[in-house]
Amino acid sequence: MAGVVVNILWYATWALLARRMVSDALQAVGHPLVESAGGSVIMIVLGFLIGIVAIWLYAAIRPRFGPGPRTAAMAGVAAGLFLGVFADIGWGSTLRLIPATVWATDAITTLVIVVIATIVGAWLYKE
Repeated sequence: MAGVVVNILWYATWALLARRMVSDALQAVGHPLVESAGGSVIMIVLGFLIGIVAIWLYAAIRPRFGPGPRTAAMAGVAAGLFLGVFADIGWGSTLRLIPATVWATDAITTLVIVVIATIVGAWLYKE
């Protein structure tokens, strides 16, 4: 379920915010945004994998911190940092075609999305 939430929120974020920011940034350097079905499939698979990892992490820390939304949020922050924020920092520092504000926006929205998805997934989690 967490993967479904990640994918829904990622798509909404892409449609409402990120597509325009990325497109404008790439257009400014003469590279139009090119979207593909293959790229969409990869993002969907990654969304499910992130959801799986986040709930796996929740299950791993639950015996120590107890069940509930606080533990889920902790797992979501850890997963979001490792799977989203740190990746954006790496890409942003090496791929300079896209401004840092775009990378920062993506990092923050990804972190929020993963935390929300982990809380929803943990709510449905049963041992």
